[in-house]
Amino acid sequence: MITESDLLNFMRETAYKPMTYQELEKHFGIESAADFKEFLKLLNQLEGEGKILLTETNRYGVPERMSLLRGRLQVHAKGFAFLIPENREHPDVYIHANDLKSAMNGDIVLGRVTSKSSGGGKLEGEVVRIVQRAVTQVVGVFQNNEVYGFVIADDKRINKDIFIPKGSFNGAADGEKVVVRIVRYPEGRSAAEGEIIEILGHKDDPGVDILSIIRKHQLPENFPEEVLAEALDAPDVIEEEEIRKQNRRDLRDKIIVTIDGEDAKDLDDAVNVEKLPNGHFRLGVHIADVGYYVRENSKLDQEAYNRGCSVYLVDRVIPMLPHRLSNGICSLNPKVDRFTLSCEMEFNEQMRVVKHDIFTSVIRTKERMTYTNVRKILQNEDPEVTERYSDLVQNFKDMQELALRLRGNRIRRGAVDFDFEESKVIVDETGKAVDIVKRERSIAEQIIEEFMLAANETVAEHFHWLKVPFLYRIHEDPDQEKLQNFMAFISNFGYSVKGKGNTVHPRALQTLLEDIKGTKEQTVISTMMLRSMKQAKYDSESTGHFGLAAEFYSHFTSPIRRYPDLVIHRIIREVVEGGGALTQARQEYLASRMQDIAQQSSERERVAVEAERDTEALKKAEFMLDKVGEEFPGIISSVTSFGMFIELENTVEGLIRLSAMTDDYYNFHEQHMALIGERTSKIYRIGDEVKIRVVRVNMDDHTIDFEMVDMKPRREGGRPRGEGFGGGRGGKAGGRDDRGGGFGGRGGNGRGKDKSRGGKGGSGEGFGAGEGVTAARGKRRGGDSASAQGGKPGKRGASGVGPDANAAPARSFGFGSGKGGYSGGSSAGATGQGGSRRKHTTASGIFTPGGSEAGGEGGAPRRKKRKGKKNGKSKGEANNATAAFVRKKK
Repeated sequence: MITESDLLNFMRETAYKPMTYQELEKHFGIESAADFKEFLKLLNQLEGEGKILLTETNRYGVPERMSLLRGRLQVHAKGFAFLIPENREHPDVYIHANDLKSAMNGDIVLGRVTSKSSGGGKLEGEVVRIVQRAVTQVVGVFQNNEVYGFVIADDKRINKDIFIPKGSFNGAADGEKVVVRIVRYPEGRSAAEGEIIEILGHKDDPGVDILSIIRKHQLPENFPEEVLAEALDAPDVIEEEEIRKQNRRDLRDKIIVTIDGEDAKDLDDAVNVEKLPNGHFRLGVHIADVGYYVRENSKLDQEAYNRGCSVYLVDRVIPMLPHRLSNGICSLNPKVDRFTLSCEMEFNEQMRVVKHDIFTSVIRTKERMTYTNVRKILQNEDPEVTERYSDLVQNFKDMQELALRLRGNRIRRGAVDFDFEESKVIVDETGKAVDIVKRERSIAEQIIEEFMLAANETVAEHFHWLKVPFLYRIHEDPDQEKLQNFMAFISNFGYSVKGKGNTVHPRALQTLLEDIKGTKEQTVISTMMLRSMKQAKYDSESTGHFGLAAEFYSHFTSPIRRYPDLVIHRIIREVVEGGGALTQARQEYLASRMQDIAQQSSERERVAVEAERDTEALKKAEFMLDKVGEEFPGIISSVTSFGMFIELENTVEGLIRLSAMTDDYYNFHEQHMALIGERTSKIYRIGDEVKIRVVRVNMDDHTIDFEMVDMKPRREGGRPRGEGFGGGRGGKAGGRDDRGGGFGGRGGNGRGKDKSRGGKGGSGEGFGAGEGVTAARGKRRGGDSASAQGGKPGKRGASGVGPDANAAPARSFGFGSGKGGYSGGSSAGATGQGGSRRKHTTASGIFTPGGSEAGGEGGAPRRKKRKGKKNGKSKGEANNATAAFVRKKK
């Protein structure tokens, strides 16, 4: 029987020319009617999925041989998109909004490259065909116009309202949050049409905000009945007879503990450390054997595959497995027997693994420890806690010694260790945000982190050399363009990174992180470094992990809340029980499934991260609602052409728009990532400390606006108010995950490294998880709008100004970037104030103080007319008029 891979591999051969189905039938030697019928079904299925195409002459071929690309669309809030090809070697393709052919975010499409940049790096293209729709329902606010209605989508990447005919209101009232099923997708100028299938409640009702985000990302809230029925079949306890039948290694006499957060209920990892007579350490990492209870292709397994991972929202957890399993028989609760998969490693003095073993086991943990209590014991903070666990104190000290030595070894080999401050939003029983607290990364967290990293690496390498199908966690080398941009950025602070050619070893980046530790620019350089990296993802091939400087890496330690961990647990147990190998049939079957599982898991992880960011941004905005008018110290975390983002001590971030910076007119200097005042030459850079006042909170977009405290108004006679730079389209787009809130806001915080335990309450787990202003896949991801684009000039501020030959000459000035000028128009008011002045610039185009000011209340003397003035314009003004014309034309 002909398989999908047989057919696709044949069509991808260089010598292949498109064939009819009769020619393909003859080539593959199909004779029986049943085989022919199945073959036609396969052709139709592959054509429907866009994996093969049928030409006008009824011949079949693969898209890549017809200059087409199959991939997934990632649409930006500003309308443009990027086609992410399934062929991982092919670069992303920029798609203009007019070339989307009604495709929406997440759709699988066939696209065509229409143009390339001179260097061949940046590609532009168009959508040719939509293969599969990703958006089937939309969450938004309903607007009732009596005979028809519209739903304004919460997802800003859907930038056209959904039309709702009167017969499809289904009881929805104006202003309510609703879920809409799309019945007709947009075509040309016509909007998408839908019907309301669920009313969530009024947008201001308690709980509707989080529920809207759950529906927006189509996160499953409840488990199907058949899944819960399977979970009920799992036992509550493990019988001794079952332990004997399993032939597992009995570790119940060892001192094994779990260390987790106070509120954790799904305890899937336990550890123990022994000091050996030869001076070596033996580390045991024991992970709940979830695969023993969640069998392959069962209803539980299918549901876990579809969910991909647990999602940790601000006020709730949406688990991958039912609580009956995750909090019950699969949780390593204290002083009860549990089945586990164990990885024991022996480390020598240089912290190299000299011996390891991976096996099935049964354990009984001695204590359920918390990070807080372990920290108190190791730092002698609480004698009472130390006394309570006196028999374990030496074990924790051994763990601390091993963890610190492992970390030192990891840093020496070049692992990039980000030390970001993360926060947690505290909500009350009604779901309202009442506080924001920082998450502490104490020695207790570091112990577990280092032990999990060691186990993940050991397991990955072991099964790589066994050459069995496996899932790996990979982190590719940074994109060269983004890396060069980062190098240029840090040079503004006087730092540099050593590398050969266009490559950089992660050790050089870690050295930079150590150099900046304790400086005011530490946070911003760390953030920009993280954004210059690619996102970690799952793959069936081991290509290494750049951020960890690891040649082999997998996710083995969290099978309760990550599907890839569950999959490799089954493979591990199958290999262990099969004497170290798989049968040929299993080898082939698993090999055919791994890449699909890797892609699905990576996609579900991205959805989970987006949902977690959305709820965190929502609740942080809610927390600041009653803080409007209050003043806070902050640090500039990002500078753009439309303003600057300020991060407060509690990690809340807000925007100061250029239009709110009233003491001067500021120009964005992209190379130095700074805002520079025209008149005062005042400079605002990333890392500067400022004092702000909360101006407004937008709960629709989850954004916060700040203003500078004690900022003086601009001098009279300056540029009219309407001529600000922050009004409309300014700035680089913030990559794929841009919040898009009104001002092209930055992406969420998903900071942190590729921690092995998964995102317990975290906002994002992988490298590059929090893409922002310049984060997503280099500049081609960040939008092609010029970085100095501002709002259109406003109308004249004074009533008596017009094209009058007797009016005062127009004040002219140029952009600091030197890329063009702008004619500010006459600044003369009805009172006759006005005049002209000359601006002084450095060679790089940055304004410096100098020259006399014009106009003013005090009747300052006007500058004498210069010789050679022609047609009422000085030489400088004439030169700048060209730039002003160019600006106007734009």
